[in-house]
This record gives sequence, C-alpha cells and structure tokens, in this order.
Amino acid sequence: MFTELSSYLDAFIAAADEGSFSSAARRLGLTPAAVSKSVNRLELRLGVRLFQRSTRSLSLTTDGERLYGQVRLPWSEIGDALTDLSQGAGKPAGTLKVSLAPTVGRQYFVPLLEEFSRRYPDVIPDLYFDNRQVDLVAEGFDVGIGGGFELTDALIARELARVDVVLVAAPAYLKTHAAPAAPQELARHRGLLRRSLSTGRLMPWTLKHSAGQEVVASVRPVAVLDDPEAIARAAACGMGIAMLPLPHALPLLDSGELVRVLPDWHAETRPLSIYYSSRKLVPAKVRVFVDDMVEQFRASGHAARFRQH
Repeated sequence: MFTELSSYLDAFIAAADEGSFSSAARRLGLTPAAVSKSVNRLELRLGVRLFQRSTRSLSLTTDGERLYGQVRLPWSEIGDALTDLSQGAGKPAGTLKVSLAPTVGRQYFVPLLEEFSRRYPDVIPDLYFDNRQVDLVAEGFDVGIGGGFELTDALIARELARVDVVLVAAPAYLKTHAAPAAPQELARHRGLLRRSLSTGRLMPWTLKHSAGQEVVASVRPVAVLDDPEAIARAAACGMGIAMLPLPHALPLLDSGELVRVLPDWHAETRPLSIYYSSRKLVPAKVRVFVDDMVEQFRASGHAARFRQH
C-alpha cells in the first residue's frame, strides 16, 4: 500500500512541478501513460479531481493546489531522509534541483561542477537557468544561486560576493561619441536601460563616487531590455552606454569588446548569494553542495573582481 501511494504522490508532484504528464514522465523515467494512470488512481482514492486537463494544458484544481501546497515539501523531506538512509547515514546522494541566474550560472558556476561531481559522484545536479525570481520552496528547488531572491524566514542565504554595477560602452561607440567626463554629461549619450523583471519599471542610474558622492544620472534611451546579457551584447555592438553588474561585464571587458566609462563611479546591487531552505533537516546533498560551491567560489578569486571600487 505504501509503495502504491508513494508512486501516486511522485507522479502527482512531478506533474504539478512540470505542468505536463510528458515532462513528469521524463523526470521520473516513466511513460506519460504511467504517470497519468498514477494520478488518476490517486484522484479515485481521494475522491477529488486534482488536475484540469485539456489537449494542450494541465493545471491544478483548487483541491490539487491545496494538496500540492501541503505535501510538496514534506514529501521531498521524506524522500531525502530515505535516500540518506538507503545510501548510508548522511551520505550525499540523489538529484539536486538548482536554480541559477543564466549568465552567472553558466560563466562562474558550471565550471565548478566537475570538481564537485568528482567529490560527490552520487549527487546529480539538475540545473535550471532562469532570470525570473523563482520561489525556491514552493517550486521544489533545493538550492538557488543569484542576487534576486527575496529572503524570508524559510530561506538561509550565504553571501558569495558583493557586486558592483559599472558603466560600459564599446570602443567603437566612444570613437564617435566623446566619453563623458562626469555623470551630468551622460544626458547627451545613448543609453541602454534595464526594466526590472519584478516591477516592470525602468531601473534608475544611481551612481556613487569612490569618494562618497551620489547622483542620479539621466541618459537618452535608445533601447529598453529586461535581460543583462542582452544589454551587454547590445552595448558590445555599439548601441550605447550600459550599466552592467560586473559578473556580466567582466568577460566583455576582458576581451576588449567593452571598456569602462566613468570608472570612478559605480552602482550597487544585491549580493550574489547561495540560498537554501531553513528547514531543520538539511539533506546531505544540499549541505555538501552549498559548502563546496562557497569554498570553490572563494578560491576562484571572482569575489574580488565583482567589487572593484
């Protein structure tokens, strides 16, 4: 009976997480028909409909939402505990669901995975690259890496680096537009502005001088984008001046595709951190991943480069 219920709940949670029986099947290593059958049997046992189904979509009903909210985290914790026991007391093992900011994840953390996998071969990182702010607990992530997570009582954050935001432009742009000597001169320049994903508003250019002065600079918008990687690419193409977090700017600064503008001025953003649930039972796979990423990141020297004022 427990085995049957376990398979039903696995199918239900995977389908709710993924939004389709096909994706849930790939995650569980089953066929879509097997996942659908398990969900149907769970619905029959409970006497309620958990999903609204159509040929193109799968969505939770009100009852399904309530069940998902009540069982998602406890079921994950039970699975983690059983995995730990079956693999040996506290031995790190199992799939680790990780949310990463796309550019930061690809550029700075994917290269660290080879060493981690060598140390902990039984832990399988399952990486999701997304610019949006995910809800780590509600969406079933074990770990999040980025700078935009809202810190709540349900999360623990370990800071990896303070991050400066700098003004940059392509050398070709500065050949035809004289580089500004002060923030006030930005008003005559073409600017690549960023729209906040969370608020939809344009993000102001609030600049701080290394000596402590602070100004809000104006610029002539040439384009508005909501993705820092796209802004970096537009700036490298010579469209105008951009404000970029150093993790995004450094590869292009190193290659010479971008150069600093007003290097004595910078802005600030949230620290780059690694986040995980504050639940009492932290699975071994989460604990070792967090510790290993913190250790490797600090040894890499990136933290010093992300803060240059």
